Amino acid sequence: MKSTVEVFESILSKNDKAAAKIRADFNARGLLAINLMSSPGAGKTTLLERTIKELGKKSVKIGVVEGDLETNKDADRIIGAGAKAYQITTGQSCHLDADMVKVGLDNLPLDKLDLLFVENVGNLVCPASYDVGTHANVVLLSVPEGDDKIPKYPVMFRRSDLVIITKVSLIEHFDFSIERAKSELAKLNPLSKLIALDSKTGEGFEAWIEFIAEQKALLKKVNFSGILEFPIKRNPLTPRKLEFPSARNSRFYNYFFVVLKIKVKLLFQRHINFIFYFIFLLYNFVLKSNCIFEKYDE
Repeated sequence: MKSTVEVFESILSKNDKAAAKIRADFNARGLLAINLMSSPGAGKTTLLERTIKELGKKSVKIGVVEGDLETNKDADRIIGAGAKAYQITTGQSCHLDADMVKVGLDNLPLDKLDLLFVENVGNLVCPASYDVGTHANVVLLSVPEGDDKIPKYPVMFRRSDLVIITKVSLIEHFDFSIERAKSELAKLNPLSKLIALDSKTGEGFEAWIEFIAEQKALLKKVNFSGILEFPIKRNPLTPRKLEFPSARNSRFYNYFFVVLKIKVKLLFQRHINFIFYFIFLLYNFVLKSNCIFEKYDE
């Protein structure tokens, strides 16, 4: 059992490093990236189609890395909506990882994009464990699925920065309570937000567009000189041992001390000649002073 855990942690550690490189590249470009996760059929692709349409009115250029076990159907829908897309077919894998996403990114014109989405494989379990280098995790939960899915799949919702209740126009036909969903989410992840919308009718869609704008503004605010990464909040109710990735919250301090060390080193190199010259003058002053006192003593 112990060896199995160690191997899994090693896999996650390798994935973390690859994801950190992807995120650093996004930061350098000022490109916001959002990871969309949900069960199959919750409405990720439909949400993206409407998002592309709405943001297209503002000339926002969007790229999407699509993840599915088979077929290019979702990528075709995204391209048809007017965005750039690259399909990753995972075969039997129930999630995307950082290396898979990197393949997709290498096939997209990142320099020409304003916003990037990763549409993960439809699954409420596996994708939660793998950082794919994005800045925010958005989890979709459709009304027909029921509000009980939040406590049933806690790992996924603990990782969320935003939960979107989709297909809200159907709520009168199902035993789904948005207030109950908010309450369950608050128990698992008090830092996560929850909004309700319908991608077909457009109901509540403004809140989603506002979330994207807020995330974009936050990225611009903190990403100066490519030094600081996009701040990712830690859910205080998630056990530290299970938090993913574990190094996120220490990155600010790591970067701070690295930059401080470099600046001190440069400062030292710039003034090293002056320091040696000052020491030389001080030494000569002390030496001459001793000579004067010796003569005075004689």
